[in-house]
Amino acid sequence: MKKTFPIAVMLLSTGTAVAQEPAPQAAAPDTSAPAASKPDDIQRVVIVSTGSRGSQRTVVDAPVPVDIINTKDLNKTGQISLDKALGMRVPSFNTVQTPVNDATSLLDPYEIRNMGPSRSLILINGKRKNSSALIYTQTSPGRGESGSDISAIPQDAIKRIEVLRDGASAQYGSDAISGVVNIILKDNPEGGSLTARAGVTGEGDGKMGALSLNHGIRLSDKGFVNYTIDVSKVGLAERSGLVDGRGDAADFGANLQKDVLPFLAQTPTAGNINGSPKTRANKFLVNSRLDITDDFNIYGNAAYVKKQVDSFANYRTPYWRDTDFGLLHASGTPYTGYGPQFIGKLDDYNATLGAKFTVGDWNADVSVTIGGNKQAYEVHNSLNRGIENARLDAIAAGKTPGPRSPTSFDAGGTRFRHTVVNADVSRQLTEAVNVYAGTELRQEKYDVIAGEFASYTAGGADSYAGNMPENALSADRKNYGVYGGSMFDISKQWLVDLTGRYEKYSDFGNATVGKLSTRYKVSDMVTLRGSLSSGFRAPSLHQIYTQKKQYSFVAGSGIQVSGLTNNQSAEARALNVPQLKAEKSKNITLGLGLTPDANTSITLDYYHIALKDRIILGKEIKPTGDPAQELDKILAAGGVVSLSFFANALDSQTSGIDYVVSRKNIPALDGKLAVNLSGNYTLKNERDGAINNPAAIAAARQSVLDATQEALMFTSRPKHKTVLGLDLDYSKFNFSLNNTVYGPTQFRNAGLDDNLELKFKTRNVTDFALNYQLSNNTTLSFNVNNLFDVLPKWELKAVNNTAKGSEILSSTARDPKTGMTPRETQVNLITFNGRYPIVTYDGSHFSQLGRMFNMSVNVRF
Repeated sequence: MKKTFPIAVMLLSTGTAVAQEPAPQAAAPDTSAPAASKPDDIQRVVIVSTGSRGSQRTVVDAPVPVDIINTKDLNKTGQISLDKALGMRVPSFNTVQTPVNDATSLLDPYEIRNMGPSRSLILINGKRKNSSALIYTQTSPGRGESGSDISAIPQDAIKRIEVLRDGASAQYGSDAISGVVNIILKDNPEGGSLTARAGVTGEGDGKMGALSLNHGIRLSDKGFVNYTIDVSKVGLAERSGLVDGRGDAADFGANLQKDVLPFLAQTPTAGNINGSPKTRANKFLVNSRLDITDDFNIYGNAAYVKKQVDSFANYRTPYWRDTDFGLLHASGTPYTGYGPQFIGKLDDYNATLGAKFTVGDWNADVSVTIGGNKQAYEVHNSLNRGIENARLDAIAAGKTPGPRSPTSFDAGGTRFRHTVVNADVSRQLTEAVNVYAGTELRQEKYDVIAGEFASYTAGGADSYAGNMPENALSADRKNYGVYGGSMFDISKQWLVDLTGRYEKYSDFGNATVGKLSTRYKVSDMVTLRGSLSSGFRAPSLHQIYTQKKQYSFVAGSGIQVSGLTNNQSAEARALNVPQLKAEKSKNITLGLGLTPDANTSITLDYYHIALKDRIILGKEIKPTGDPAQELDKILAAGGVVSLSFFANALDSQTSGIDYVVSRKNIPALDGKLAVNLSGNYTLKNERDGAINNPAAIAAARQSVLDATQEALMFTSRPKHKTVLGLDLDYSKFNFSLNNTVYGPTQFRNAGLDDNLELKFKTRNVTDFALNYQLSNNTTLSFNVNNLFDVLPKWELKAVNNTAKGSEILSSTARDPKTGMTPRETQVNLITFNGRYPIVTYDGSHFSQLGRMFNMSVNVRF
């Protein structure tokens, strides 16, 4: 048997450098559930479809780094959502749950190589998945961006996942700047599995239950239908902290002794509920293929998820909101404040229908893909204070008062849809030359849906104002793309892949990009690879058209309302805010692969991403207080107190190293042990050059980018992340132990003194999984995530060891009004006076929930 050697980075907890090839379609039922199986001594390589549009190649022949993650490794994480499972398997993939973030709770932001969710393209069986309707507008990771809802895909429907860690705009078009995640669906034609899951956090909350059915049906000998039904429910996990009354008294102008301390004595958390929200999800997915002839088949897949997330806004204490106007508490009982509840309802769907056939010597693939994401928002246990105050004013003036405020509101929502038509052809011209070409037509639609009148008028529902009719809209655009390229086997050792692409958009212009990638086998044990590419990301319809007002926590000032205006607005035109244009990138990747023997592989990949005209959602711009300033005149003319907007505000540079050391088939305890060390280290992630501010804003000495936003983009994700995995097969048992080291992060919270910064310390999180083969068809699994209950830890540091910063941290002087030291004041700014024991909206570099237990039973049939 000819030896083959992997050259791409594989991130498998089993330690195998190349995943085992799943059974062919006519073979036995899929058995990729976490079983205590013994690996084959003879290994077959997986054919990967990600990274080139030419003929599919084995991983050992790929010129770009592609991670292969199979179902077994996803299930071993114990996570019920795909985004969280990937975060525990791919070091350069990060996602984190942020507490109390309104619509953000529907879809946690994720990213590859610190580039934000909008620069990672998601594919299902090689076809583009629709974007979410949500754009992140709070101070959280991914601010100003949108991503696809990969948590909508049930894990039991997945055969494997291919993660391309390289720029791929030339192959796939917009968004593929930092990488591509291609979700390959199960295709077994018979048999299946039923999986029951249950879990709970170490604190006894966040109870989880899920049931999943996967089943394959053979269509004679001509094809298959494989479907998955998944239902799950996760309970609320609360992680509220103890509130410092001194900070609350200062923030809300309340009397510490009379109002604040008596309330906190009864309710130390100030009634706040934050952590992980209650979630219910129902998912369905079907994948199918029918062979009409040997040279013609029809394929299709469709997925739908319905999700509801119940979360809470910051509690309105009686010294913050001195009345609920008798609407929310029972008559005759004391008023103790109220906690608004935010409910988000999500519907996400995608479907593809296509045909593969041959025309002469050409292989052709033609398909149509549709997809959509709708989010509807409701606010409960709240009221419109403006309506109630207007009623009181009318009564005082002897006039007939208007209707009372409702206590539940329809706040409107958002919706995104796309239709994509693809036509791809390829041909093996000679044994050494493969050519390919294709075209893509895409139509996108984005809607902002208005809320009911009471949700937005007179200040709107307290905690989350609904979408105003003047901000409701329906926008659409079309784009056309064409690409072509060729793969050349210049010699048995040297492969070159060259691709070019042209895209034209109906709303902002066009783009031309290209990519050159190559692989050279120095010997059977040493492989070199590299790529050079240009890329682009079109501004999303969300970024072009979104307008809204929102409640946000402002450090030292409590909750305030701010406005977000789009680039089409009168205010934006008055400020000479330019229309958005596409981001452009240049990517370089260089890799080395070593295979000392058949059981060992070592890979090292360097990457560099230069991004030009990066789109950001800027900070709130406010009047200076000088009526002679042009900025103040513009804002006053529009009746604007503060506003933010999207802009191509900066350039950035991101570089780092991905690495893997993998060793399998190590004899241990009468079994076989696999060891895998994989990681990502960021060398550079920073702004490149000056900020592009509109003239009126620059003249007022303000900027669309402040220290908080800059830290959010560049230093709030781990500097490095490493996974050390041990996987032991012994008799009917499989033991898996993973240690994930989350490197340090730095943040500059809003309101924090300019001489200080927040630093999260490097932490190690240990996950353990035990799988036991009860019978040939039944597997019992037990997971403990975060075995040692490690939580994020932070400390305040003086920026560049400045004397002023050190003085703030060491001073014991107390403010005569608040009684707090300078350091205590800064800590309260970060934690909203202790409501958030870790940090507020900004999240952290890993989960704040601590230890979690999960158990599952998988029955195959």
